[in-house]
Parts: sequence; structure tokens; C-alpha cells
Amino acid sequence: MKHIKFILLSIIIVSINSCSVYNFTGTGKIDAETFQVGFFQNNAELIEPGIDRTFTLELQDLIQNQTNLNLVKNGADLTYEGEIVDYRISPMTATADQQASQNRLTIRVNVRFTNKKKEADDFEKPFTFFYDYPAQQQLTGATLNSALKEIFERITQDIFNESLAKW
Repeated sequence: MKHIKFILLSIIIVSINSCSVYNFTGTGKIDAETFQVGFFQNNAELIEPGIDRTFTLELQDLIQNQTNLNLVKNGADLTYEGEIVDYRISPMTATADQQASQNRLTIRVNVRFTNKKKEADDFEKPFTFFYDYPAQQQLTGATLNSALKEIFERITQDIFNESLAKW
């Protein structure tokens, strides 16, 4: 009976200590108070107007919603900069009569992350994701909005995980 109480007590202590290392968003202790997100210029060959602003705001919102960091215009502890380097639509599957039945929108964003307090965390790397849609649909309106929402959610979460969650 003493062994069972000891094991249960050990599990409870480990659980309580574990909660102090991570919060509900999956980040560890963030040794920073402020962040800034520079404007992500659209440098892709194929230009879709407005996606640069949308992406920049999505990244800012994600970091604000999942951390207690304060957004500032300059001099931040954490800085996110970069550009949209690829916006591509390509056929994915074909029908028997050699026509596309599905298209794929792929967006790639190059990100430079700088941590003033811990330079070992700095990185520059591309993040890519895609959205498949029926070839009979035009990539406009609701289809475009759905595609951008899904792609930007995934890319911004990947950036967050790489820079703050360390996954």
C-alpha cells in the first residue's frame, strides 16, 4: 500500500512540475516580452493582390493569440521578416481525356526569425503549404478565400512551432 501511495505521489509531483514548463499553446518559457512582424512582400512571379498584407496580419494574430508577447513596431525581442517567394497553380490529376481534374495552389514563404535574447534560435528558412481544388472551379471568391485561409493557417502555425514551440 505504501508503494502505491508513493507512486501516485510521484506522478502528481511530476505532473505539476511539467505544467510549469509548458503552457496550453505548447510553447516553453519564452524569454522575451515583445515581437514584431515585418511586412511580407509578395515577390512571387504570379502575383495575387493583397495576400502579402493578409499573411502578415495572420502571423501577427497567431502570435498574439497564442502568447503573451506584446506587438511593437520596432526594437522587439523577436523579429519575423521575410517575403512570399512562390505562388503557383499547377494541375494535379488528369481525366481520361488528358484534362486536369484537380489543381493545386502552392504558396512558399521565406522567413527570417531573429531572437535578440537567444541568437542560437535565429533561422532563415522557407515554409510551404498547398490547397487542392477542382479544376472546374476558378481560383476566385470563396475558393480563393478558403485556399488562402487553409494555407496561411498551416504556414503561420509551422512558423510559430519552429520559432517558439520548438517542435
